[in-house]
Amino acid sequence: MDPLPFAHPPATLALGHREVRRFGFGAMRLPGPDVWGPPADRARAVAVVRRAVELGVQFIDTSWYYGPHVANPILAEALHPYPAGLVIATKLGGRRTADKGWAPFNRPEELRAGCEHDLRELKVDCLDLVHLRWMDTGVPFLEMLGALLRLREEGKLRQIGLSCVGVAQVRAALELTPVATVQNFYYVGGGVGSLARATHALVEDPEAVLGLCEDRGIAFLPFFPLAVGAYARPQAALDAAAARHGATQAQIALAWLLARSPVMLPIPGTSSLEHLEENWAAQAIRLEAAEAAAIAREARA
Repeated sequence: MDPLPFAHPPATLALGHREVRRFGFGAMRLPGPDVWGPPADRARAVAVVRRAVELGVQFIDTSWYYGPHVANPILAEALHPYPAGLVIATKLGGRRTADKGWAPFNRPEELRAGCEHDLRELKVDCLDLVHLRWMDTGVPFLEMLGALLRLREEGKLRQIGLSCVGVAQVRAALELTPVATVQNFYYVGGGVGSLARATHALVEDPEAVLGLCEDRGIAFLPFFPLAVGAYARPQAALDAAAARHGATQAQIALAWLLARSPVMLPIPGTSSLEHLEENWAAQAIRLEAAEAAAIAREARA
């Protein structure tokens, strides 16, 4: 990640035949606490989604197992019939357990069942984009990918993305199909510091996956993009940039991601109208190369 290309790349990127703004919305925060059950205020959740699209969001990330069965119906209530130009991406390969945990759901028949959940809950006949969430659970990666290819042949989805993958999985998928997006753990500084090591099982340098996406023109969606708030530690460079720009830590983190790569598409989620507006405003921040590099060095420590 050296040198860092902080030139603030273009505002949009291509997803197959679609062009979308390089700033999306993640629906994971719409359900209740721990991504479980209904929100305390469903009307507010609906209002947040509608406001996101009013602001200009053209990409929304969701899944049937957010809730479970909560985020998708909120999106449908808020937006269906969906506006032209909006891409709704879903994710298959996981499920929720009764103890509010997360578990694999990635056998071919399970992937098909998840696809049917998404189709029904979003009230569509074909999903715009489906991410295959890779977990090494004994089901071969290509067997999982094959299930999505069959669903695409049946007209149930248009484009395929990958999630929680390394370079090997991306390269293997590209041998069989175009890959529209990769959704991986990544946050301000590059996601290779102590926070990444402490909170996520992926050990492969995320920069290698990002580099491959840049080479192949694949959109890169960072999840857990802020790495601030409850997980924050003192970060002098981040604080200094926030003070200099009259912004919050979260806004600087998002501005850093937007500047990091022309294929980066952050998808911050929130259930708050105030935070939604705050996140959106981060696009106007232009970081200087020196301050952006300082933030990266500190985050990697």
